[in-house]
Amino acid sequence: MQDGSKDSHGSLSVLTLGAIGIVYGDIGTSPLYAFREALAQTADGGVDRGEIVGVLSLALWALIIVVTLKYVLFLTRMDNKGEGGVLSLMALANNATGGKWLAVLVLGATGAALFYGDAIITPALSVLSAVEGLKTVPGLERVMSLPVILGMTIGILVGLFSMQSRGTAGVAKLFGPICTVWFVALAALGLWRILAAPAILAAFNPIEGVTFLATHGVPGLFVMGAVFLTVTGAEALIADMGHFGRKPIMIGWLWFVWPALTLNYLGQGALALTTLNAAQTAGHVMPNADWFFIMAPDAMRAPLVILATLATIIASQAVITGAYSLTQQATALGLLPRMMITQTSQTLRGQIYMPAVTWMLLAGVLVLVFAFKSSSAMAAAYGIAVTGTMVVTTCLAFVIAWKGWKWNLAGTAALILPFLALDLFFFGTNILRVIEGGWVPLLVASLVGLIIFTWLRGRKAAIARNAEQGIALNELVAALSARPPVQVAGTAVFLTQNLDLAPSALLHNLKHNKALHVANIMLKVETETEPHVPEGTRLTIERISENFIKARLAYGYMDPVDVPSELASAPGLISGQGGTSFFVGRSAIRRAARPSMPRWMAVLYTILHRNAADPTAYFSIPPNRVVELGSQIEV
Repeated sequence: MQDGSKDSHGSLSVLTLGAIGIVYGDIGTSPLYAFREALAQTADGGVDRGEIVGVLSLALWALIIVVTLKYVLFLTRMDNKGEGGVLSLMALANNATGGKWLAVLVLGATGAALFYGDAIITPALSVLSAVEGLKTVPGLERVMSLPVILGMTIGILVGLFSMQSRGTAGVAKLFGPICTVWFVALAALGLWRILAAPAILAAFNPIEGVTFLATHGVPGLFVMGAVFLTVTGAEALIADMGHFGRKPIMIGWLWFVWPALTLNYLGQGALALTTLNAAQTAGHVMPNADWFFIMAPDAMRAPLVILATLATIIASQAVITGAYSLTQQATALGLLPRMMITQTSQTLRGQIYMPAVTWMLLAGVLVLVFAFKSSSAMAAAYGIAVTGTMVVTTCLAFVIAWKGWKWNLAGTAALILPFLALDLFFFGTNILRVIEGGWVPLLVASLVGLIIFTWLRGRKAAIARNAEQGIALNELVAALSARPPVQVAGTAVFLTQNLDLAPSALLHNLKHNKALHVANIMLKVETETEPHVPEGTRLTIERISENFIKARLAYGYMDPVDVPSELASAPGLISGQGGTSFFVGRSAIRRAARPSMPRWMAVLYTILHRNAADPTAYFSIPPNRVVELGSQIEV
């Protein structure tokens, strides 16, 4: 983690620039559609001044309360040794409660599941909304038909996902400068329009927003659901703390991103007021419009669309990278089966590529584009995933402050419950739009949640079955000491999940090869609930006989795993003669006569188990040093 407080002024500037490009890419593209969609919920029969100012007031205060107060000033303090995100919060809450609260695991799994819904909606919605901006370019109104818009959108998305395997380190260097230009453009356009209609500054008065809600009934609730689009992407402020540090993220938001977004939303409202005045003068009813793009002069419209497309690609890249990071953490914490991970940079640890995640996300994104066909239709699907994640985040924050920081219950409730009430209100207003498309993230989250639950239950059942059928390691060692088999030179490392039981690979080796290595290491690789475990403290050793050693190797959930290097660095652990072989048990899942889970769940667990990535690749073990021995587990 880079801590901005300890860096020089130059380094802090570089980190802040990087944060602007990565952290704020998602929330920075919200002006493309947020104000338009919020105003559309009350635009039947035309739009009046109270609706324009009231909707804008709600949007501005959502940025103040949700992003500035809750995330930037409060939640960024809840880092797990520099790392953030919903699973880091889960790990902190788990430590604070001693791992005894099932609710903490459920909240963490729910937050992770909801993120995947967000991860497929963000690229589809943001890129589609940018391409739709071409319809506002003079001369392109008739050219930009629906098939052309969909074709361009799909081409951009397929290209973006296809480049993931090559790594994004080089492209990432452009993110900060491009997003800086983007936010400057947002601010300049907004300021220009505000000067033409300064009356829009009345939106800073929260009474305008309250009055709007009080006078619009149920439509006002739909507006609140759409207003929430202004704060989508706020989760990135804590999720990316490990890359940039708290100080650069705070500086980037308070002094640059927040003012730029505020000016742009005010500018869109000012343009709406100006258009309203002209329509009333002409005796017409003013319809809703694509306020963001028509803010720009006709001559600047095409360059703005190009810049917006670049910004949405960056926002999409950020959420794809976030999906990789979240999946890596979930795998390390045992919530998901192992997946193949490719390191795309020799110097940047966070630069990884996960083929399975990439193509599943792309499939989901393309389905959304074809199903909804427009950003307006898709906007209803966006809020539920984000609001749900925010509810989870706030609940975990409550546990951390109460149990981890040792705040008294009343003080914790007084600070956090208002945030939770607002999150639940936003979530409730978005639930109203389930039929319009909000079912999409709920469906995705339910599927991911089902996979997580099945994997956890299946692993627990498999471990319990092994314990029932296994042989105590100490008893086996005693028996082998009494009647030693033939010994061969070298070191054998047996990977196991339970150091008290003899690994099945060891038993099969003795049964079929009738030989024992001079040195035998029973190795359990564990993942801690901390992001990083310092090198030199990861390995603990317990010698139980002349030929047998128990070893535990602990990694943080963000640490790269390299088992051979860790063992080789331990003095005297690996024998210098005969080489080292790693024995891995390949277990096949079979249905037991008395099953421990429903049939459908056992089938799903079998599929997940069978398609999990090769453990030797996950542990960075060279294939030519691996011996695989099969066994069967009944669940």
